[in-house]
Amino acid sequence: MSKQHRLSYFAINEVSQGKRGAVSTLLAVVGVSRQAYYKGLNREETAWETRNRQLKERTQYWFDFHHQGIGAGNLLVNLQHDELIDFPVTFKMVRRVMRELGLTCQIRVKKHSRHKENEQHIQDNVLNQNFDVDSPNQVWLSDSTELTYGVNNKYKVRLSGVLDLYGRRLLSYNLSATETSAAEIEVFQRAFEA
Repeated sequence: MSKQHRLSYFAINEVSQGKRGAVSTLLAVVGVSRQAYYKGLNREETAWETRNRQLKERTQYWFDFHHQGIGAGNLLVNLQHDELIDFPVTFKMVRRVMRELGLTCQIRVKKHSRHKENEQHIQDNVLNQNFDVDSPNQVWLSDSTELTYGVNNKYKVRLSGVLDLYGRRLLSYNLSATETSAAEIEVFQRAFEA
C-alpha cells in the first residue's frame, strides 16, 4: 500500500469519528471503495515495511548522533555495525532512506586553494639589470597591487604607481576599483603631467 493511501485512510478514520455518513462521502472524494478502505485500515505490516521502518529509525538515530555531519557512506558503516539491524544494508538503501527522510550532511564543503594563474606577458629585458641612471626621466617603473579592506576584507581597490628610477621617487599614483588598461593609462598621464 502506498504511503499516500495509508495517510488518507488514517485521515478518513480520524475525521469520520462520530459522524454518520462521513466515511462514504470521504471515500467518494478519495476514489476508494469501502472494502479497500477497511482492508487497508486492518492490514498488518509486511516484513519489508518492518525492515524499512527499522532502517529509517536507526538512520535517523545515527544521523542525529553525529550532529547532522555524516554522509551516506559513513551512515552505511554505522548501520552495518548496528546490533539492532539484523538484515544486510546496502548503500542504495541508505541513500533512499536519507532522501525519504530529507537528511543531508550539514558540514562545510572543503575549499581547495586552486587559483587560476593569470597570463603573464614576458617583455624584453631592456634594462638588462642595469639600474644605474644618470639623470631624471630616463627610466620609469610601473607596478600595481591589490589592497583589501573592510570587514573580512570584503572590498578591494587597485593601487597603481609610476616611479622614476633616478631619484626613486613616486611620480604619480592611481586608485581604481579594478585593474584595467584605462587605469594604467591614467597613471601614466598623471606622470607625464607631473
